[in-house]
Amino acid sequence: MNLQFLNLQNGSDIRGVAMDGIPSEKINLTSEHVKWIAYAFGLFLSEKTGLKTEDISISVGTDSRITGPELQESIVNSLSDLGSTTYICGIASTPSMFMSTKFRKHNCDGAIMITASHLPFNRNGMKFFTRSGGLDKKDITEILTKATELSQANYTANNKGTIIPYKLIDVYADYLVHKIRKETSDLTPLEGLKIIVDAGNGAGGFFATKILKQLGAITTGSQFLEPDGHFPNHIPNPEDPAAMASIQEATIKNDADLGIIFDTDVDRAAVVDRGGKIINRNLLIALMSAIVLEDYPGTTIVTDSVTSDGLTAFIDELGGVHHRFKRGYKNVINESRRLNNEGIESALAIETSGHGAFKENFFLDDGAFTITKIIIKLAKMKATGKTLSSLIETLVEPVEASEHRVKIKDKDFQTYGKNVITALTEFMNDNTRYEIAPNNFEGIRVMSKDPKIDGWFLVRLSLHDPILPINIESNSVTGVKIMEDDLRTFLSNYEQLDVF
Repeated sequence: MNLQFLNLQNGSDIRGVAMDGIPSEKINLTSEHVKWIAYAFGLFLSEKTGLKTEDISISVGTDSRITGPELQESIVNSLSDLGSTTYICGIASTPSMFMSTKFRKHNCDGAIMITASHLPFNRNGMKFFTRSGGLDKKDITEILTKATELSQANYTANNKGTIIPYKLIDVYADYLVHKIRKETSDLTPLEGLKIIVDAGNGAGGFFATKILKQLGAITTGSQFLEPDGHFPNHIPNPEDPAAMASIQEATIKNDADLGIIFDTDVDRAAVVDRGGKIINRNLLIALMSAIVLEDYPGTTIVTDSVTSDGLTAFIDELGGVHHRFKRGYKNVINESRRLNNEGIESALAIETSGHGAFKENFFLDDGAFTITKIIIKLAKMKATGKTLSSLIETLVEPVEASEHRVKIKDKDFQTYGKNVITALTEFMNDNTRYEIAPNNFEGIRVMSKDPKIDGWFLVRLSLHDPILPINIESNSVTGVKIMEDDLRTFLSNYEQLDVF
């Protein structure tokens, strides 16, 4: 059998079609694939730690996906063959899997999470951790290359490692409960508050039952807490309008003080404030910046490239520094790490997608930890009668905004897309209506000089797909349309683009 592995790479993750269900999508991630990938990770970890595979411990967990148990069994069997000690965590969150390398109870050398985040029910994938954090793109390439070699050589290992059940999510929940109690100096700091959770039938239901209830919160009205890999109610995605509308409706209906929503594997989150105000994307970044800047005055907040100018002004007003970087949560996290290594304090790296990573939490993108920070602030504000929205009331949001995804039809989409952006850059250098924004780390960000427009647009090349994503914002009622028309005119010169 000639298995394909490198096509499963999705940046620093592995993603693939794991089951039938969508006619046009063929299965390319099977138990046989993950068998070899698990072998490769075990050997990779042995090399990085200098330990024999028999002396390594690895935790394995899954989100609610239908194919999770089958893939988990295959992974565990491979690790056992290598002689490693394997902890079976069952349904867990991605961040808790990393924390299994930090908790003193087992202090694993590595961890594997089986998840495809918010992708459709037929997909699945894998994320990997060592004690240093999540693996980078080059590490995944190395592991998949090794898996290819092992498969082709029909590699065998005949050791039998120890397999141990591990209720990791209980340990992880206790860790967050302890943090909230410690920082609020109260055993039940949420008493009297109604806080509801929408887990989208992913892995996040534990936050309501094992954390909020333990802290005294009323969680009546929480929804879709039961794991169900068919995701029958809505996509578990804090960026999805239907998902956000669902938790917004539930928050208002139940007269809740806070509504919380997680993605499938709980590394992303968003909230709805009392009264129904949705706090995600730029608003979530503003809220987390306000909270972080209280503890780390003057710190640098690293975000992805599509954040608004209003957010920059908001962070500046609070005495912080806004540093835009490339899309991709690993890019944002690594940039924040780089700044710290250079002596520039950066306490928060956060994407508009809801990935938020704190320096105080190992730079782990953890939706539950983000919500924990919000919960602590909410508990401290309880006596004041103020809402979380009061922390971001000075944030100026754009009057209009739009987003387009322009498909590139050329087979070599990366070269074609880069050529389009290069030409657009040259065109804008000679344009009297616009000017290129400084410090472009990704694509081209263009600011208007025309007061009728009063806005900006960003054109970039997607990390993995044949797409030119375009984000446009304006503080004028007509600004977005003018920029759309100007971009449409320029892009229409390229036959291999499906122009909006």
